Amino acid sequence: MALPTTETTLYLRRIVPAPRERVFKAWTAPAELKKWFGVDVDYETLVAEVDLRVGGKYRLGMKPKTKDVTHVATGIYREIRPPEKLVFTWSWEGEAERIDTLVTVEFRDMGKSTEIILKHEFFPDEPTRDQHTEGWTGCINMLAEHLRLS
Repeated sequence: MALPTTETTLYLRRIVPAPRERVFKAWTAPAELKKWFGVDVDYETLVAEVDLRVGGKYRLGMKPKTKDVTHVATGIYREIRPPEKLVFTWSWEGEAERIDTLVTVEFRDMGKSTEIILKHEFFPDEPTRDQHTEGWTGCINMLAEHLRLS
């Protein structure tokens, strides 16, 4: 695997209105993921499979409500430190050229809130990184709204 560069690594930071344990659960419990994982409100999460252990696999599938196509991300957990950190590989099922990237999500305790620091690295190019930046920004917005309402 090539070393990540600034050009092919995305970084996002966001403070969400919930304690760290609650945010970690939202990222790791299938029933929770189905409530928020999607680019925006026009998506629904049909697939949320989680084997939460180092070496365990996950599958997350989101579908635009107006189209008959499901985008499924899959990967393997590399590090799990509840409620502090998740590290997992990331790739899209069905891509002709499967490229594994790496996602690190840190959850920083801020009392009644949590700072999420997301790093997604090893993209093949800047356009792919930018598409994922848009997707992750939408997902984290959806997560924040889910946590605010729950």
